[in-house]
Amino acid sequence: MDGRAKPAVRVQQVMRKLLLLVFVLAIGHVSAQPGARRSANIAALLAYPGFYHLRPVLIVGKLSVSATGELHVSDESVTLRVLAKGNAPEGIDEVRGEFWDLGRMSPTDPRLAAYDVKATFHIDPDGPWPRAGQVMALVATTIEPASPPQAPSIRAMVLYPSRYLDQKITVTGQFAGRNLLGDLADAPGKSRYDFVLRYADAAVWVTNLRPRGKDFELSLDTRLDTGRWVEVSGTVQQGRGLQWIDAQGGTPRLAKPPSEEKPPEVPISAPAAPPPEVVFSAPTNDETDVALTTSVRIQFTRDLDPGTIKGRVKVSYLESEGAARGQAATPTIEFTTQYNAGNRVLEIRLTNPLERFRTVKVDLLDGIAGTDKQPLKPWTLTFMTAG
Repeated sequence: MDGRAKPAVRVQQVMRKLLLLVFVLAIGHVSAQPGARRSANIAALLAYPGFYHLRPVLIVGKLSVSATGELHVSDESVTLRVLAKGNAPEGIDEVRGEFWDLGRMSPTDPRLAAYDVKATFHIDPDGPWPRAGQVMALVATTIEPASPPQAPSIRAMVLYPSRYLDQKITVTGQFAGRNLLGDLADAPGKSRYDFVLRYADAAVWVTNLRPRGKDFELSLDTRLDTGRWVEVSGTVQQGRGLQWIDAQGGTPRLAKPPSEEKPPEVPISAPAAPPPEVVFSAPTNDETDVALTTSVRIQFTRDLDPGTIKGRVKVSYLESEGAARGQAATPTIEFTTQYNAGNRVLEIRLTNPLERFRTVKVDLLDGIAGTDKQPLKPWTLTFMTAG
C-alpha cells in the first residue's frame, strides 16, 4: 500500500469506529412488534419505550381525567396518557391495551388514521415529527377494576411495583436464563449469575444467586433448562424500570408449576406490523480493511424467532476471487451464531481468523422469521478483509 492510500484507510477506520458507536447506542432502542400480552408497569413503559412499542400490555394504576379532558393512568410519581372509549371506573384499575411511542411511528402509519393527531397527541402535522420517547400513550382495549393480589407472585411484583418493595418474598417461576426468551428490556447487572424467572405474562430478574442446588445446576446461556420451574426467596428491589429479587445468601429449589390458573389473554385488534428488517450491521456493507478476527453483528427492527435462524446463515468467501488466485476450491469459513433477544442482535463469531485481502459474504437466507411469523427478507452483507 503506497503513502497516498493511507489517509483513505485512516478515514475508513475512523468511520467504522463512529458507526460502531452508533450501533452500540442504538442497541435496546429498536421497536418491538405485537405478540403475547405482557404484564408491565408505567415506569417500565417509560424507561424502555422501544422495547414495549406496539406490544399488547397490561398495567395497573389510578385513572384520572385532566383539566383538558385527557385520561391518564398513574402509579406513584409516574403518569401515562391513556386513549380509551367510554367512561373509566374510579379507583385502581387494570388497563389492557397497546403501547405506542409516536416517535417510532411515521405520520402515515395506518394506526393513526382514526385519530386527529393534533388534537389527540398535540403534534403539529405540519411541523417536525416527535423524537422517539417524546410522545407516548396506551391505547386501551379494556379497563376494569383491579383486584389486589392475595399473595406475592412474579405477576404481582410487576403490576404493583411498590407494594412489595424492600420486602422479603418467595416466588415460583419458569427459569429463563439470562433473558433467553426476551421477556425483559434490560438487566440490573448485579452479579455474574443473574437470571430471569417468568410466569404467565410477567417476568422478573433474580440477582446474586447462582441457579444451582442439590443435584442440579441450570444453564444460564442455553435454552436447555428453560422448562424447569424454580422457587427462590429474596428481597424485592427496583430501579430503571426493572424489578428484581435480591436472593443473596439464598438457595434455589426446583419446584412444580403453580396450580392457579393463568390470567386469560385478551385479544388486541391492531393492524399487522411490518416484517422484521435489518437496521444496522457491523462491519457495514462494502466496508474495507476489516480486521481478520472480526465478528459480525446484525441488528433487527423486530424480534426474531431464534428457532428459524439455525441453518439459514451463510458466511463465505467470494468464489471468483478464489478462482483468480488459482485455488481449486474456495476455502470454507467456520462460524457460530448467537441471537440476543433482548437487543435483537445476531452475532456471528468466526472460528478462525479470515484470510487477508478477501471479500466475505454474509447471507441471511429465506426462512428466518419474526416471533409473529412474518418473514425476514433475504439479506446479504459483503466486506473486504485487511492485509
